[in-house]
Amino acid sequence: MNRIEDRFARLRREGQKGFVVYIGAGDPNLEATRQLALAFDQAGVDVLELGVPFSDPLADGLVNQLAAQRGLESGTTPPKVLETVAAIRRDSQMPIVLYVYFNILHKRGLKQFIEDCAKAGVDGLLVLDLPPEESDNYESLMHEAGLCNIYLVAPTTPEDRIELIVKRATGFIYYVSREGVTGMQSKVSDTIGQMTAKIRAHTKLPIAVGFGISNPEQAKLVAQHAEAIVVGSAIVNQIAEHGKSPELVKRAGEFMKALADAVKGC
Repeated sequence: MNRIEDRFARLRREGQKGFVVYIGAGDPNLEATRQLALAFDQAGVDVLELGVPFSDPLADGLVNQLAAQRGLESGTTPPKVLETVAAIRRDSQMPIVLYVYFNILHKRGLKQFIEDCAKAGVDGLLVLDLPPEESDNYESLMHEAGLCNIYLVAPTTPEDRIELIVKRATGFIYYVSREGVTGMQSKVSDTIGQMTAKIRAHTKLPIAVGFGISNPEQAKLVAQHAEAIVVGSAIVNQIAEHGKSPELVKRAGEFMKALADAVKGC
């Protein structure tokens, strides 16, 4: 069983909610990424999403765009991200998803990129700009490699398309809880319960809700409606603030633990 599937099966058995965390790989550098990953594992993170730096991150707001820029400036490349995943794997079996744009896969070659990911210890891919209608070959290659192909559902997704998307997905469904790009918000959407119920009518896959969750109160509120919550910009902002400090890993780990505790307490 894939690590993502295994983790969500365990959470289900234990009656626990999952905690998914996004950071930009190579921000501020790849050794920090490795150390942060291990600290997050200890803090109670269930799935780590690593953003592969890209020059045109269309789905991302300013916080994550700047993280991608810092990653590129630190010399982070897709092969180096995979080397870092392999290094994390020496000390952790926490599921890892790459948050990536299709151009990166296309440049390497779809089959080769997926094989490289599997060899390094990646468990799934979330390809932001690859719609299910155009992903037949991608899905079959992912299945052969034992990786989960994770898809997004948005508040504006019609119900017939929700049905199509979730039938093609594996691992979990990432529900984008608001329109627009990534970023911290002062309050969560009031339609999350309604939309997760719509999604759940078409799939037994876990639903992870993200985009905008930035504090323990919001995390706890959203976790009532989903199998997992996703926090990204809030921790990326912490990394931006403390990236040059020797206290970075400690501070980020403490921030994550407060959020994890809120989610696990649901």
